[in-house]
Amino acid sequence: MADQDDVNSTRRLLTVLGGALPLAYASLAAAPQVAVAADSKDNTAKGASSGAPSAASETQPPTGIVMHPGYAQVIARMAYVWGWPMVNMLNRYSRITQAPYPGLLNGVLPAAPRGQVAMLHDYIDPAQTFVTCPNQDVVYGLGFFSLDEEPVVAQVPDFGDRFWVYALYDARTNQFGHLGKPYKSRPGFYLLVGPNWKGSKPAGITDIIRCPTVIGNAIPRVFMNDTDEDRKAIQPVINQIVFYPLKQFDGHIKKIAWKDAPIIKPPSQAQTDNAEGGETKWVIPEKFFDQFDRVLDNMPPLPGEEALYAQFRSLMEVANRDQDIKKLLVQTAVDTERVVIAPFFEWKHNGVPAGNGWNRSANNAQTGFDYFDRTGTAKSNMFDNRPNETQYIYTDVDADGGQLTGSNSYEIVFAKGEEPPVNGFWSLTLYNDKHLFNPNDLKRYSLGTKNKDLKRNADGSLTLYAGSKSPGSDKESNWLPAPDGTFSLYIRAYWGKQPILDHSWKPPQIHKIG
Repeated sequence: MADQDDVNSTRRLLTVLGGALPLAYASLAAAPQVAVAADSKDNTAKGASSGAPSAASETQPPTGIVMHPGYAQVIARMAYVWGWPMVNMLNRYSRITQAPYPGLLNGVLPAAPRGQVAMLHDYIDPAQTFVTCPNQDVVYGLGFFSLDEEPVVAQVPDFGDRFWVYALYDARTNQFGHLGKPYKSRPGFYLLVGPNWKGSKPAGITDIIRCPTVIGNAIPRVFMNDTDEDRKAIQPVINQIVFYPLKQFDGHIKKIAWKDAPIIKPPSQAQTDNAEGGETKWVIPEKFFDQFDRVLDNMPPLPGEEALYAQFRSLMEVANRDQDIKKLLVQTAVDTERVVIAPFFEWKHNGVPAGNGWNRSANNAQTGFDYFDRTGTAKSNMFDNRPNETQYIYTDVDADGGQLTGSNSYEIVFAKGEEPPVNGFWSLTLYNDKHLFNPNDLKRYSLGTKNKDLKRNADGSLTLYAGSKSPGSDKESNWLPAPDGTFSLYIRAYWGKQPILDHSWKPPQIHKIG
C-alpha cells in the first residue's frame, strides 16, 4: 500500500509542478508530436521575436527560503527522475576515462582515456556489465570526451557496402551529428567540438560536428556476419576506426590493430562487477544529490526547461544549508529508485505498444521533453540509436500474456515476407532477467541477418525457437537457448524501411509449444 501511495504521489508530481512550469508547458504545446533534442538557434530566435517574456526576466525563487519537507520531497522526486540519465552518463564517463590507453577493461569492454575510442574486433563478450541489452550483430567501440576542452577527430574509413553508424551521444543521452551509412557519410576526418568551442575548420577536416553539451561519447557500430570469413574481412576496416584529440591530427589515416588491443586492469571499484549481479550500478541513490549540482552546472537548460532548473537550484540551495532537508533528499532518492526507476526494467513500462504483446521505442536518442523515454531507456537499455537508425521492439510475455520462462518452449513465426523490413539488418536477441546475455554452450545470443544457416519452412516462413531445451537437432540452428528462469525477447531493425518507421509492421506473436 505504501508503494501505491508513492506511485500516486509521483503521478501528482507534474500537476504540482504545473504551476511552476509555464515556460516548459508553453514550449511543449508548441512542440511537434515527436520530441527532438532542442539545440536549434532558430527556435530561440523565433521565441525572442514573439513578444513573450524571456525566461531570464521571470521571477526566480529567492535564496534563504525555509522549504518545508513536503514541498522539498515533491521537487526532489522530479529531480531524481529527470536527472537520473545524466548522473548515469557522468559516472560512466568517470569510470571509462580512467583507462590509461585504448584497450579492453578486464579483456572484455573497450575503454580509452578521455578523447579517444577503443574498439572490439569481434562481437561483445557476454560477460560485460557496462550496459544492458547489448547486441551481437555489430562490432562495437566506446569512448568519452570533454569537447570544449579537447575537440576530437573521428576517423571514418571506406566501409564499402557494410552497414555502419557512429552513434554520438551528448550528456543527456541524446544523439548529435549524423555519421553512418543511412546518411551517406563519406570517408574522411570529422571534428567533434563542444557547444562553446570557437575556431575555424582546420585544413583536411571533412566537417565539424557540434555537441550541445561539453561531455559526449561515441559508440561506433559496424555490422558483421557471424562467419569466420567476415570476421577476417572486417579487421582492416575496423582498424581504421580511430578517434583522437585534434592536436594529434596530421591529415594521415591512423591505424590500430584492435585484435591486439591490450588488456587493462579495471579500477578497484569495478573488481566486483559481474554479469550475475546485472549491469554495473551507475546511479547510487544515496549519492545522487551529491552529484546533481554538477549536472545543473554542466548542462544548460533546453529552451523551456528554465522553470525546472529554477526549482532544482532552489532545492539544492536549501539542502546545502539544511541538513534535515539534505537527509530527506537521500531518502527520497532511495524511495524513487525503488518505486519509479526500477519498474522501467519491465518492458510493458517502456515505449509504446507495438502489437501482439510487444512494446517499441518511441523517441529513443532524441528525447527532448520526453523524460519518460529518456529515463526509462537509461534504466533498461541505454545508448539506443535514433528511430531512423534503429527501431527496438521488446517483450517479457507470450501471446497469452504469460511471462516468458525457460521452463517452457516457444516459437516465433515470421510469415513469408514478414521478417522486419530493413535496409540494414535485423535480429532477435534473448536476454535473461538482468537484460544481459544468457551463457550457453552454443554461445548463441541472437539470430537474424548475420546468420547464414537459418532454416526456412517450405512455405518461405521463418520459425525461431526460444527455451532452455533444444527443439531438436533439425531445428537447433533456429534456436535461442534460454535460462531456466524468466527472460525477454528483443527485436532490432537497423535502418528500417517505411513499415518499420511508420509502425505498420507488426512483430509476430510468441506461442508456447509442447
